[in-house]
Amino acid sequence: MSAITKIAGRGVPLRGNDIDTDRIIPARFLRCVTFDGLGEHAFADDRSQLKAAGQLHPFSNPEYAGANVLVVGSNFGCGSSREHAPQSLQKWGVRAIIGESFAEIFFNNNIAIGVPCVRLLAADIASLQGLIEDRPTLDVEIDLAAGSVSAADFSFEIKMPEAARQMFVRGQWDATGQLLANLDKVRTRAAQIPYLNKFIP
Repeated sequence: MSAITKIAGRGVPLRGNDIDTDRIIPARFLRCVTFDGLGEHAFADDRSQLKAAGQLHPFSNPEYAGANVLVVGSNFGCGSSREHAPQSLQKWGVRAIIGESFAEIFFNNNIAIGVPCVRLLAADIASLQGLIEDRPTLDVEIDLAAGSVSAADFSFEIKMPEAARQMFVRGQWDATGQLLANLDKVRTRAAQIPYLNKFIP
């Protein structure tokens, strides 16, 4: 387990609200045995539709290649609760997401893989997206300890549930890691549970 207090890198702006998990990773890609390779299929349908119209989706735009901070609108990750959605974003290269708001299950699925989702006001999101569009090489830094996002000369105050923020800052976001680190305690407790130990009434 490791603490995540700062994430820095170039941003990729994705405009629009209510972008659901089916758009993030279409259902036909959910048959995979592992999550490996999902990154190349992130926003597959949106990307192909825009390409057919002679336009570039941000995830297809070479100016944003290698970006790792995704900046989105409101209610991002709504729809079905597929864990493939955050996995596909992470495999594409996203290490943190800044948005106006997130669907609850999507938010929690991101915590589980160490990708913090932080909130900004709608006006601040628009400003940040505009900054990145004007300067694709701009560095964006999320400081979870200080509760801020900075880019160029601008600084924005983030919102995030305190419990979730502390999970990252203290390195407690990895539930599986915590279980493995405390395996002796888990085994001791399991031995005390009757139905796990040939319970006889």
